[in-house]
Amino acid sequence: MSPYEPVESPDETTIFSYHSLTPPTTREIYEAQRIVRRYLPRTPLVRSESLSADLDADVYLKREDVLPTGSFKIRGFYNLVANLNREFRERGLITSSMGNHGQGMATAAREFDVSAVVVVPETLENPTKIDGMKRLGATVVRHGQDVDEAREHAEREAAEKGYRYVHGGNEPHLIAGRASAGLEVMEDCPDVDVVINPVGGGSSAAAYALTVSKLLGADVVGVQAAGADAVYRAWSEGIIELQDRADTFAEGIKTRTPFALPLGIMREHLTEMVLVEDDDLRAAIRQLLVDDSVLAEGAAATSVAAALQLGDTLAGKTVVLPISGSNLSAEKLREILANR
Repeated sequence: MSPYEPVESPDETTIFSYHSLTPPTTREIYEAQRIVRRYLPRTPLVRSESLSADLDADVYLKREDVLPTGSFKIRGFYNLVANLNREFRERGLITSSMGNHGQGMATAAREFDVSAVVVVPETLENPTKIDGMKRLGATVVRHGQDVDEAREHAEREAAEKGYRYVHGGNEPHLIAGRASAGLEVMEDCPDVDVVINPVGGGSSAAAYALTVSKLLGADVVGVQAAGADAVYRAWSEGIIELQDRADTFAEGIKTRTPFALPLGIMREHLTEMVLVEDDDLRAAIRQLLVDDSVLAEGAAATSVAAALQLGDTLAGKTVVLPISGSNLSAEKLREILANR
C-alpha cells in the first residue's frame, strides 16, 4: 500500500500507514528529551504565592509559555522532524491547526529545512498565531469553519500530494517530545502530587500521564472547556464520536473529535477529567495576569480554572499547573480585562 493512501482508523480522523497508535516507551521519551534539549531551553517551575494561598497548597506553574512560539507544542515537533525519513523531508509536512501546533511545526521544519503547510479554519481570528506561522516560513491555507474541517482538508491534501501529514494526536514522536516537560517536572519537583493539564487533542495530558503518573505515581487531571467536551465524553464513556459542534473562546482546545492514541493513554493513566466554563477561564486569565504577571491564553488558563474549581480537594498537596501557551490575541485580552 502507498504511504499516501489512508488506512483504517480507530477514530473519526484519517491516518496513513506511517502513523503509529502505539504509545511511546519510557526509553523513547528519554531519547526524545535528548533531542529536545538540543534546541529548547528548560522551562521554569515557579511557585505561585497567590494560588498557593487560595488553595492552601504548594502550587507551581510550569511555564511552557516562555518557549519559542509561546507554547508547549514545539517540544514534540523537534522530535518528530528529527526522526523524519528522507522521502518526507523532500515532500514536506502538512497539518491543521488553530495556531500553536502550526507554529511549532513551522519552527522545527525551518530548523531542518523542510517545507511546511498549515491549514487553519477561515474563522481563526488570532493574528498573533497566523502571523507567527507565516514569519516562521509556513504556507498558511485557510479552509473550513473550524479546526476539524481544516483537518479534513489537510488529510485530503496529504493523500493527493504526498505530504507527510502530521496528525494532531496520533503521533508517538509528538507525545514523546512533549513528555520532556513531564521529565523536567519529575526532576524539579519529585514530590509532586497532582498535575492539572489542559486537554485539546490530548497529547500534553498523555505526555504527563506517561511521566509523572506512570513513573512517579502522581495524579494527572485533564481539563476541557464545557462547551468543547468531546474528549471528556470519550474518556468517560470510552466511545469515540465526532461531535456536531464545539463552543469555547479558547481556540487551542476547540475540537470536536477525540484522537485514539492520546485518548487510550489518558484512559489508562489519568485520575480524573473535569470541565470548566468559559467565564471561569476568563477569570483565571485575569488572576494569572494580575497576581503572577503571567499572560495565558484561554486553553492554558484551564489548568488554573480547574484548580480553583477543585478547591479544598487540593489542600496540603503539591500541585503543578502547566501554563501551556501565551498566544492570546490583543482583542480578546482587552475584552477580558474590560469585563471584570
